[in-house]
Amino acid sequence: MKSVRFCQHFMKVLLLDTSGPVCGVAIAGDGDLIYEAWMKNKMTHSQKIMPMVDHALQMSDLCVEDIDAFAAVVGPGSFTGVRIGVATVKGLASAQGKPCIEVDALEALSRNVPFSDGYICTILDARAGQVYGAAFKAGNESIRILEDEAIRLDEYLDKLENLPGNFLFVGDGTGVHRAAVEARLGNRCRFAGPDHAQLRPGCAAMLAVQKLEAGDVKDASALLPLYLRAPQAERERAAKAKADGAIKV
Repeated sequence: MKSVRFCQHFMKVLLLDTSGPVCGVAIAGDGDLIYEAWMKNKMTHSQKIMPMVDHALQMSDLCVEDIDAFAAVVGPGSFTGVRIGVATVKGLASAQGKPCIEVDALEALSRNVPFSDGYICTILDARAGQVYGAAFKAGNESIRILEDEAIRLDEYLDKLENLPGNFLFVGDGTGVHRAAVEARLGNRCRFAGPDHAQLRPGCAAMLAVQKLEAGDVKDASALLPLYLRAPQAERERAAKAKADGAIKV
């Protein structure tokens, strides 16, 4: 969609995040965060997300027609979770004829702790011995230092180790990999507490507002998940095909 600069007044964004273990909804606009809710429980995101949207609108005294743009955290993250959020936002935006905004999970995660000294290191557990990792210089608006990658933890730490200064780790990968990170970086590393370690939908929504104001929007048909590697099923099929080929030879 061609970039269009929107008026900053009375523009409201509804953001959905189902990209990881947290299911979250936020509404932002008028230069402020209007509503935020997130939860972690055993219900699937597909069961939770629309009731959460309905409640967010009700508690904010809004209806869906009042929303100017719909945003989704498009990844990296859980393949199934990302698809749920993207599909829901596409449906809402299409029904209202409104634009969509894509939000990078690792960039939004860095906004949880904007005033930390040094570097904010965002890591999500990607399983299979990998993390989804990036790094940002802390400040009012985080400055990206490392691009998003699906990468082995030791390779990710190789890149960080050469940077001067200290590191604050955020994301669900901190719990899984904390011991390995501490063994490598020692007293140069710190870890966000549970109230800041998970992606906050409010932070993602404020990032989406910035994108809306800059005209960084898309048609619903162009909103796609951000995958840094193929889904597990595709990787398993590729491995099986390779093994079958090797046997035939």
